[in-house]
Amino acid sequence: MIDRIKRLFAAAGSPPPESPPADGVDELHLAAAALFAEVAMSDEGFDDAERAVIRDLVAEKFGLTESAAVALVTAGESHAADSNHLMGFTRVIKDNYSPRERIELIEMIWEVVYADGALHDHEDSLLRRIAGLIYVSDRDRGEARKRVLARAGAAKPD
Repeated sequence: MIDRIKRLFAAAGSPPPESPPADGVDELHLAAAALFAEVAMSDEGFDDAERAVIRDLVAEKFGLTESAAVALVTAGESHAADSNHLMGFTRVIKDNYSPRERIELIEMIWEVVYADGALHDHEDSLLRRIAGLIYVSDRDRGEARKRVLARAGAAKPD
């Protein structure tokens, strides 16, 4: 576990690996999963519904099997719980994701935030900090939120 955390912080200044590390967890994917878990835990109610949303998001975004997505969510949750700051995770994202990919990540985080049907103050504050750390503007963050809310509204039966 310590070696994986060291690799995560060391990867901040290096290009993404050509192949996954020996333990099977891609560092960029792990950084994203840790941010998702961090946001989900921020309202002190990280439940199975939020885990399922995160699992589905990482499976779709990163092209993972269900078992690989579950493993990534578990690793992300563990890393988020063991970390006392966001800088390592956000630096990996900022340095290796394009501006469009960073906006997509913020949109995915909004999906996690609304997994329980409510926006909590801590989640909103944390999402604002994450967006700032990965250089996503307030406007782009707000537009991502609107897209998520529009999809959620369209998914609800009348």
